[in-house]
Amino acid sequence: SAMRTWILFALAGVALAQEKSPRKMPATLDGKELYMAYCASCHGGDGRGKGPVAVALKGPIPDLTTLAKRNGGKFPTGQLEKTILGDAKNPAPHGSREMPVWGPVFRRVENDQDLGLLRVRRVVEFIQSQQAK
Repeated sequence: SAMRTWILFALAGVALAQEKSPRKMPATLDGKELYMAYCASCHGGDGRGKGPVAVALKGPIPDLTTLAKRNGGKFPTGQLEKTILGDAKNPAPHGSREMPVWGPVFRRVENDQDLGLLRVRRVVEFIQSQQAK
């Protein structure tokens, strides 16, 4: 709904306003740092779907620590990459290929698409490392 969307953007605006400097794309390729910058607001720092913005979203946020468990014990690397890139069958939460919610961070970066894809792989590797045993 429009109200839910407004609340989501308002919460994101509050979070950004609390930072000391304007938000810039992290220069890092570290999966954990990228996750914390782009995923934790919804999925939570621990990946369990309890991030500060989660309350404003429609429906529950998936627990990323149980992806392998919910996929027959196999971590769904390809599907997760597609979801992040907006190529999944149901990309609504993460945006479409034309308008991913993170802007260029996982796409073209200064005309270097490979760097965007490397960021995706690093985030996916980090999420895989956080799987519940």
